Amino acid sequence: MRRGRADCARVPCVRGTPGYEIGSITRDIVGHAAPRLRGRNAELRVLDQLRDDVRLGQSAALVVRGEPGIGKTALLRYLATTSAANFRLVEIAGVESEMEFAYAGLHQLCLPMLDHLAALPDPQQSALRVCFGLTDGVAPDRFLVGLATLSLLAETAEARPLMCLVDDAQWLDEGSFEVLCFVARRLAAESVAMILAIRDGEGPERGRIGLPELLVTGVADEDARTLLDSVVLGRLDERVRDRLVDETRGNPLALLELPRGMSAAELAGGFAVPRTGGLAAQVESHYARRVRGLPEPTQRLMLLAATDAIGDATTIWRAASALGIGTDAAAAAAGEHLLEIGASVRFHHPLVRSAVYGSASVEERQAAHRALAEATDPDTDADRRAWHLAHATSGPDDGVADDLERSAARAQARGGFAAAAALLGRSASLTSDPRTRVERRLVAARSHLRTGSFDAALGTLALAESEASDEFVRVRVELLRGLVASASNAGSDASVRLVRAARRLERLDPALARQTYSDAWGAAMYAGHLAGPGGSVVDVSLATRAAPRPDVPRGPFGQVIDGLAILVVDGRAAAEPVLRGALRRLFTEELPADNWLHWGVLGTVAAAAVWDVDSCRAVGTRQVELARRLGALSVLPAALNVLALVATWQGDFEAAAVLVAEHDAIKAATGIQVAPYGAMLLSAYRGGVPEASALVAATTRESADRGEGLGIDLARWSAAILHNGVSQYETALAMATPASAELPGMLVSTWMLPERVEAAVRCEQPGLARTALAEFERTANPGRSDWGLGLGARSRAMLSDGEQAEDLYREAISRLDRAGLRAEQARAHLVFGEWLRRENRRSDARTELRTAHKMFVAMSADGFAERARRELQATGEHVRARRVDSVTELTPQEEHIARLARDGRTNPEIATELFLSARTVEWHLRKVFTKLGITSRRGLRDALPARDPGPPRGARP
Repeated sequence: MRRGRADCARVPCVRGTPGYEIGSITRDIVGHAAPRLRGRNAELRVLDQLRDDVRLGQSAALVVRGEPGIGKTALLRYLATTSAANFRLVEIAGVESEMEFAYAGLHQLCLPMLDHLAALPDPQQSALRVCFGLTDGVAPDRFLVGLATLSLLAETAEARPLMCLVDDAQWLDEGSFEVLCFVARRLAAESVAMILAIRDGEGPERGRIGLPELLVTGVADEDARTLLDSVVLGRLDERVRDRLVDETRGNPLALLELPRGMSAAELAGGFAVPRTGGLAAQVESHYARRVRGLPEPTQRLMLLAATDAIGDATTIWRAASALGIGTDAAAAAAGEHLLEIGASVRFHHPLVRSAVYGSASVEERQAAHRALAEATDPDTDADRRAWHLAHATSGPDDGVADDLERSAARAQARGGFAAAAALLGRSASLTSDPRTRVERRLVAARSHLRTGSFDAALGTLALAESEASDEFVRVRVELLRGLVASASNAGSDASVRLVRAARRLERLDPALARQTYSDAWGAAMYAGHLAGPGGSVVDVSLATRAAPRPDVPRGPFGQVIDGLAILVVDGRAAAEPVLRGALRRLFTEELPADNWLHWGVLGTVAAAAVWDVDSCRAVGTRQVELARRLGALSVLPAALNVLALVATWQGDFEAAAVLVAEHDAIKAATGIQVAPYGAMLLSAYRGGVPEASALVAATTRESADRGEGLGIDLARWSAAILHNGVSQYETALAMATPASAELPGMLVSTWMLPERVEAAVRCEQPGLARTALAEFERTANPGRSDWGLGLGARSRAMLSDGEQAEDLYREAISRLDRAGLRAEQARAHLVFGEWLRRENRRSDARTELRTAHKMFVAMSADGFAERARRELQATGEHVRARRVDSVTELTPQEEHIARLARDGRTNPEIATELFLSARTVEWHLRKVFTKLGITSRRGLRDALPARDPGPPRGARP
């Protein structure tokens, strides 16, 4: 008899539920003690600690990474067995052929937990129902699906800790993989474990996913020799043993499987031809040889099982019956410990599956796919049937291509853009009509773009371009290349490509050309001085002005782009009526939500350009509300940045901090790269030099890497405010200049001018101050806006004397008060008080400085508050130091949650906003209560009194 593996190397397994069974297995059973795995004590200590932590109420996430056969699956089996007594266990495994089906892996994971679906908020329920194909609806944002999954897992774990084990995660479909990583990063206090095993060197690159990793390497030489001894029947030459140990690098599967394919002569003396190929290839080759030694019906049955990704035993037996394969064919595969078919289908190891499919001929694979297609119900699983038919077809087949296109549409409706792209790509390859084929490739490329698969998008576009038969197709290829460049790199040549595409579209499709110019303007704005030649905001604006106008009327956002182009070319005075008219239309006309989501940020640019802070806030609020309601999280960070800027200007630092925290939570959860504009301004006004300087430096560096010139200028502006606030005027003067002087009159360059005036005056450089003031008066064009007029009056006052200066200071205070910009108003009181003190009017100075100090303290603008305190002391007035209260003991996240709870938000509402589970919110609140010395939410109002943001103002003009 063949010897079995040594007990010390045996993999723990719960009978009937092996780790790589396809599909989802959930079990609530009493487990048994698992044997320790030889040579894996360090890894098992990590898993034991993780399991114990989760059992005690924490959550944990871990990536188990290593080469094929290294023992990742064995470690998952150990964890499953040792967790069975105290956990609810859910296991799935990725399969390469499943990667084209949207959310297939996620569906398998969540399927046993859907009885908890009704406990989720309605938008989250809807998101999961749509992406799993349980109901029709608008494709949900992927991050809303992630939040829904997090909530579902947390609900499931309420009764019993939950252990989620995902083997071969490199083969999960993209949507499922991203959602599971999202969930894993947001786990905190749910008693949920998420373990992902990833095979290095295969599948898509999934290396940087922001999770702790356990790197599994080969076992030590002594353990490797013991494993070899457990499977070698006869004599094993020591030199051969040492060579195998060395060449396998301690890979357990290779050590156990490779000797079984070696002859006695090879083992005894090493008399054999050296093998070629990598270790995984050698193991697969070994399995392939074992399969070829089986009866022909058994080989065909194994190929059917390898071809069917979901492991549906009923479908496989139906296909086998059609091919004349009897049930007895399974016995030989089971006897060789390669394949078991029971209620479901299980291969001994994932490499067995890939060996079976990889060693089959093209004709054999096509026959297997054809048989499975015929065995698949076209009414209940049309997508899988179409997929099998596609792989059973070698030449053009328009019927199958049409089926795939319909499958792609269904996949996209569920939010599966990656699946839609794959299905459309295959559909295109089977399409006989050249024009239809190219159109399908273009749609596939756009789907790749939506998923962030930029290389795949460019590859698909290259195919489309090679088959393009007319100019319109070629220019659309160029347009999509520009959008890829814009999405993958904020600056660089994105706007250049889009302008080039727009110009070519002018005579082919004027309406599409105008839309493309709009995309180009947005890309150029973000690129700023880093835009490539021909792609600056001036170049784009000139091209936009010169483009032919389509016959259809321009919508409000089209008018916004027209106004912004005029702003750049002709200045604010010429642009103001166009932009104000566009802003009025935004609030009086019914517009599709997609328009707000796509163009909303440019609407806020238009409002800021005409110094309309109310419209700026109103447009940002509308965009945020729609994005939250529709789950369009990809646009939320930019809109939240806008609202945080406005809240900071208005002196409501608490509201700004809440917006910044939500912005940061979305970035952390999604990986979206957006410069933290709101956070920088808030940090600058708060006056913490080390923290604010670090944020400015990081933003400058990252913006330069992305080609985002706007981020660099906003960082410099924030730094100028920071250093003016803490009286470091020379540094402020150096920072209050754009990175490039090519675009005077643009938003940030204009905002910098009052900072430059103040810094230059304090540095006793009146010439520089007057030059900056003259530039402001020439380019700002505040019109009737109290915002712009107030900043202008404050700046002129600092360069004036006597009665004129006093009148200008009072005008600045009055205008900034009417504008509701309390941070800027407080600064006007401060500089007025400083001027009065230097005029030896100490009593009047104290009045202004007390007002400024009180406002700054109420806002927590500590840098400016300290500056005002020093000035007050210079007038002879003693000012007490601020009291440090217990709120400072809270972490930023705890304070954010506490303030939301104080304002009446429920735990589920807070969880939704911050991408946490309600259980984690409750956990944070318990810590908050302890730190603040309170016992319930009622105590939050006294412990965290709301700061007065000033008189309420309307949300729209």
